[in-house]
Amino acid sequence: MTWLILAFMSAALLGCYDSFKKQALKENAVIPVLFLNTLFSSLIFLPFIVLSGQTTLLDGTLVHVASGGWDMHKYILLKALIVLSSWLLGYFGMKHLPLTIVGPINATRPVMVLVGALLVFGERLNVWQWIGVLLAILSFMMLSHSGKKEGIDFKHNHWIWMIVGAAAFGAISGLYDKFLMAPVEKGGVGLDKMMVQSWYTIYQCGMMLAMLLLLWYPHHDKTTPFHWHWSIIGVSVFLSTADFMYFYSLSMPDAMISIVSMIRRGSVIVSFLFGAAFFHEKNLRSKAIDLALVLLGMVFLYIGSK
Repeated sequence: MTWLILAFMSAALLGCYDSFKKQALKENAVIPVLFLNTLFSSLIFLPFIVLSGQTTLLDGTLVHVASGGWDMHKYILLKALIVLSSWLLGYFGMKHLPLTIVGPINATRPVMVLVGALLVFGERLNVWQWIGVLLAILSFMMLSHSGKKEGIDFKHNHWIWMIVGAAAFGAISGLYDKFLMAPVEKGGVGLDKMMVQSWYTIYQCGMMLAMLLLLWYPHHDKTTPFHWHWSIIGVSVFLSTADFMYFYSLSMPDAMISIVSMIRRGSVIVSFLFGAAFFHEKNLRSKAIDLALVLLGMVFLYIGSK
């Protein structure tokens, strides 16, 4: 069950990623922060692309990047668009909301993945999975009540809906990942995991550079100013490592996207602890109950998926 161990390690690193991201966005301009995150991530993977394409040094290793033409890269480009849409919504939402609210909302992604599998692949939910879905819905309603204590109205707060949108795009990305790396004989594309991670990061950097130059820079003197913080590098390092373990886990024949997605959402425990210890966020007791319900729902999803 190596894929399970990798999924748990990815979850822990994702929790650190969310926490560093919250720090990087504090009183900071979102677009340049996101551009730098994609830039540093690209710089991490660029040597692997070059060495794999120009030498035999990485042949047979875990970090070898396979080559391919447009017939493969078109799928990776779509992956970059989906993930970047999730990140843009998520970054703006996280900047304006407590980490202890953002985390539990993000933790509902496995429910969205399950619903997606239901709609796209025709899967049917069993009793355990339905209980997990209902617990996730209940936790969201309770989290809405907790948010009102901090003046956050879930129905009319557009930052909340941005986080929900980010979670939805994240769920779509999770379903798409399994399709990308599933063997051709099983209906997938059969792409190499390092090829997907390396190139979609490069494509995202190009997209964010265009946004930086066309949308942010011409009006940067009238918007939130940008300032450098070392946590920006931490965001890229933690995300790149977490995603590498995630893709490696999914590439294994017996890996289950529903289980991997659920485990990855366990990252909310790490980010919740960061929110409590370092950002001194409020109403932690009621939010902890909401979080416990989310995690309990994930347990029922796990039982139902076995």
